[in-house]
Amino acid sequence: MRRPTLDDVAALAGVSAKTVSNVLLERPHVATATRDRVLEAVETVGYRVNRAGRGLASGRSGRIAIVVPNLHQPYFAETAERLILELAARGFTSTLRIAPDAASERDAVLTRTTADADGVIICPHYFVADFVDTALPDRPIVQLGGAPAGVVDTVVMGEREGFEAVTRHLLDTGRRRLALVWNPFSSGEPEGSRYEGFVSAHRARGLEPDPDLMVSGSDWDRRASGYEAIAGLIRTGRTFDGVVAINDAVAVGALRALRSHGLRVPDDVALTGFDDTDQAAFTVPPLTSVSPESEDMARNAVDMLLERLNGLDAPGRTRRTGAHLVPRASSAARS
Repeated sequence: MRRPTLDDVAALAGVSAKTVSNVLLERPHVATATRDRVLEAVETVGYRVNRAGRGLASGRSGRIAIVVPNLHQPYFAETAERLILELAARGFTSTLRIAPDAASERDAVLTRTTADADGVIICPHYFVADFVDTALPDRPIVQLGGAPAGVVDTVVMGEREGFEAVTRHLLDTGRRRLALVWNPFSSGEPEGSRYEGFVSAHRARGLEPDPDLMVSGSDWDRRASGYEAIAGLIRTGRTFDGVVAINDAVAVGALRALRSHGLRVPDDVALTGFDDTDQAAFTVPPLTSVSPESEDMARNAVDMLLERLNGLDAPGRTRRTGAHLVPRASSAARS
């Protein structure tokens, strides 16, 4: 069966093929009545846009680059999948790029390694603003997660409120000596929105976190880091009755360390994560976590990018999404 062509649409609508092309490329200066007639003809004949040809005509590829630091961290893998599906629902294809260090992240933001994409959505580990202070990208960039960069659109998750909620949850179950398992920190103590939520929950109850219970492993965002951090803390002999991990991956490593050293979860030590990744519900016991409402984050990131592609010219914007506690057995009150 022959595929309908642009000429078929033009003949039915009573216009030139050039007019049909102008309508499909959403170019201005086409009368509303003509546009409606063309779109009706498109539906009638069953014409489907050739995206490759359209890309050549419009200067666009119909492709968006998704950039993440790694895929071994379940949060980044799940977020990449959500973005790919959300973009597909809007008619775009995706290119997935791994940016494991500052240099490769910079190259992605400045489109040196994403030149075939109409825009970039990046989940940064480093600070995007540092990369664009002297060289602005030549296409839309949206930052998903991390601190607002100011110069690019940013979707900010509810890190502080999420961490405050999970810390408050542990304190409400009677735990008082909470270990904090963090990414490696060189400043002497953790910092950022999640840490602020951890401290705020303590102070709301007249408590101060113990710096001696703030630990990290040799790497960031890996299960092995959580294991190293908690195994090292146990060896110091310091007592603790709860563990607040920076994310689910680190929490899974911490869970193994606790169990391998004869500590019961949650009877001896309660444990929580962050991100509410799929693995959280399948640990033993199931892991209490915080949902950063990733589907909402992905939807907002795609919305902001498409607004830019459709011509929005404005300073960098920030949209904030929520976060909520997902309690499971790993932090249940002592029986």
